This record gives sequence, C-alpha cells and structure tokens, in this order.
Amino acid sequence: MNNGSIGVIFILVVQHYYVEKMSYATIDALLGQYDADLSAAQAQGMASGLLAVNINFSGAQWLEELLRHSPPINDEHKAVLDGLFEDTQDVLLNDEFEFEILLPDEDDSDLVERVEALREWCKGLLLGVGFANTATQFSIQTQEILKDVAEMTKLDSDIALDDEEAENDFMELTEYLRAAVLALRDNFTE
Repeated sequence: MNNGSIGVIFILVVQHYYVEKMSYATIDALLGQYDADLSAAQAQGMASGLLAVNINFSGAQWLEELLRHSPPINDEHKAVLDGLFEDTQDVLLNDEFEFEILLPDEDDSDLVERVEALREWCKGLLLGVGFANTATQFSIQTQEILKDVAEMTKLDSDIALDDEEAENDFMELTEYLRAAVLALRDNFTE
C-alpha cells in the first residue's frame, strides 16, 4: 500500500467518524447525557432559527442556551455540538439548497418518530428566531412562514406506520421547511 492509498483511507475513516458523530441518534444521546431540555431536532432547529435571523450568531451563545441547566460539557462532546452549529451555519451561508433538517434516520426509526422529531425541530426553529430577533414587526412572508411552522408544531403523530400517503406528506413538509429556513434567512438579511 502506498502513501496515497493510506491518505485516502485516512480521509475516509475521518469522514465516516465525523458523519457518525453528527447523526441524529448521536447528538440526541449526547444531549441526553447532559440532561439538556432540547432534543437533537430542537437543538438544530434552534440553531437554524438563530442563524436565519443572524448568520453571525455565536455558537458559544447557542451552546450556552442549549445546555443552560446542564453540568459542564467535556471537550469531545463540545466539539460535536460545535460541529452541528458550524455545519448549520455553513450551509446557511451558501446559496446552494444543501440545508438538511436533523431528523432520525429513516432506516432506524419509523414515521411516527420522524414526525415527532419534525414537530420538535419546528419548536426549536421558533425558539431560535424568537431568541435572536429583536424586531416586533415582520414582513408578510416571514409572518406566513412562522405561522406555518407554528402549525407544524401541532402535527399529529397518530398515523399508520405503513401509510404511503403520510410518508409523502412528511417528505413534502420537510422540503417546505428546508426552503422556509432559506427564505427566513433571506428575509432577515434584507
């Protein structure tokens, strides 16, 4: 094996480790260890809301709010959460449609769990927008988006697990929210 092959293998291992560290289950378990009041979905929703209002919002301030009532966090866990915030910030900084909502993996969860996480993500987004925003007036489009997101916090998770129509509806809601975050970012930066 030559040095080039070793380098490629090393990069793939690091990428796999990083992706694994950023999974919903990993972030959710980490937050649970610190008795955080928010789930992984809420945490990323909150970061999304904060950054949509102010793309330069401090990751340290987000982390402080996220773990307000928690014991001190170790450096490895802090790095994972910092990575979540920075990844969210990076995708919101570019104009590509790369933003992804942090939800349980489809292979490891059922539709009910993903709907519940989406509902929690919406709560986090509203929390983040409210925390970072000092304005009392919003544009009409921002009002409509926030109203839609607030309605999604009431999603009913009492659905049949094999309901293909419900799965399609879930995907449409997820796509709408991805676009809504980018629209909020654009509205707040005008």
